[in-house]
Amino acid sequence: MAAFPTRIDYAQALETVLRVGAQRRLTPQRLAIQRVDGRILAEPVDAAIALPPFDNSRMDGVAVRSVDLSDSGPTTLTLVGEQFAGADAGLTLRAGQCARITTGAPLPAGADTVVMKELLDWSGEQVIVPAGVAAGNDVRRAGEDVQAGTRVLEMGQVMTPARVSLAAALGQSDLAVFPRPTVAVFSTGDELTEPGMPLGPGRIYDSNRDLLMGLLRQLGLEPVAWPRLPDDPQRVETALRDAAAAFDVVITAGGVSAGEKDLVPGLLQAHGEVHFWKVRIKPGMPVLFGVLDRAAFLGLPGNPVSVLATFLALGRPLLDAMQGRAELRPRFMARLSSAWRKTHARQEFLRGRLHSADDGSLLVEPNPAEASHQLRGAADSDALIVLDAGEREYPAGFVVPVLPY
Repeated sequence: MAAFPTRIDYAQALETVLRVGAQRRLTPQRLAIQRVDGRILAEPVDAAIALPPFDNSRMDGVAVRSVDLSDSGPTTLTLVGEQFAGADAGLTLRAGQCARITTGAPLPAGADTVVMKELLDWSGEQVIVPAGVAAGNDVRRAGEDVQAGTRVLEMGQVMTPARVSLAAALGQSDLAVFPRPTVAVFSTGDELTEPGMPLGPGRIYDSNRDLLMGLLRQLGLEPVAWPRLPDDPQRVETALRDAAAAFDVVITAGGVSAGEKDLVPGLLQAHGEVHFWKVRIKPGMPVLFGVLDRAAFLGLPGNPVSVLATFLALGRPLLDAMQGRAELRPRFMARLSSAWRKTHARQEFLRGRLHSADDGSLLVEPNPAEASHQLRGAADSDALIVLDAGEREYPAGFVVPVLPY
């Protein structure tokens, strides 16, 4: 049986997850522009046209020739037509003439300036323009936003609503994006009971499955929750191998430590490939990562706070890498609003709550419920505070990295 890294640093574990995720990146597909929200772009986008594609008005008013206007007093012009947003009416302005125009409408030939209607005086077909209107006033020039041929979106970017809108404005009807991985979710253990069912002696309600399903849905994925696995070697093997043959990713919660009922590490060693088992982090040291059949396999510890921390620290980066995401997730720097004493050597992902000070600086308050089973502390928090390996005292005001969740 091949050896594998164990009790490794978090940085090594993360590098392994990102490398394996990139190797297992999914084949791009083209989707209609209406379906790419939240997807990762699989190829860059260059502008086929300019934005705006033509000179147009920024206001409702009149289009004029700046050479006709005076800086010393009002100018009276003759109204000769109108140009609304839409088809070009084919107007041409000559000396002393103007045309009614609406926002977004193309400028008539000869016009180079727009005067908003609130500044005008009207007398029949005569329009009085005040002094001092600058040439080019309230005109959007062709290409002032995007020049034709400019690269506007890069491979690996997330298609936010604004980016989707930009692609649509450039005439893109579809885009190449990376598919979202299919994910199978398992919770394990004889002690687990379905929420809402009677709770027998020695049993607990299963919170990990709903935690993982929610975290995955937040990423835009559509995970599939498989039936809970009892501590039965044959049933665990059958279910996990079936899932690994059909899904891109298999995530389990529980059964990855070194006890007699922790069956998952042995299964992965026997039938798959282990990339690492156990990482020097708190919470979540027994985390397991490898490959089983066609699936990347991530075995998370059973305590719910460990599930939260290890998924955010390793599971989310894995899924991002498989989708070719190049943009980093938000990672802020914040000042501790109270002191904290770290009494162990492992890197820690401590729960905390973000808030801002009166001076605008970002603060994070550590949650005193630091044990990996204390789910209330995680529910009352909204970020993981990243504390380096090694024992130390952290005074109030110390700047630390935080991962919002």
